Amino acid sequence: MHELGITQNIVAIVSEYAEGARVQRVVLEVGKLSAILPDAIEFCFDICTQGTVLVGAILEIREVPGLGRCRDCGAEIHLDKPFGICSCGSVQLDLIAGEELKIKEIEIE
Repeated sequence: MHELGITQNIVAIVSEYAEGARVQRVVLEVGKLSAILPDAIEFCFDICTQGTVLVGAILEIREVPGLGRCRDCGAEIHLDKPFGICSCGSVQLDLIAGEELKIKEIEIE
């Protein structure tokens, strides 16, 4: 489960940014195509925050939908997988959203 390592890194980054202040809330953006399971991040968050300034903090995860642009016709299409087919028939797509993992907001005391 790579989400444990990812969550440990998130906690470390937020702790460093908080500079000893208690963290109330963390907002993450997780792309639907990122191969990161939001439920696993939530599960690991409570474990990883024990003994840190994040203990008891609320974790809010916003899922970012997948979006691709067709190389042939330029159309943008919504994707549930990191591949797809455009309405023009092309499978030549560039991913433009959905692979991100961002710490979007941190609320501290």
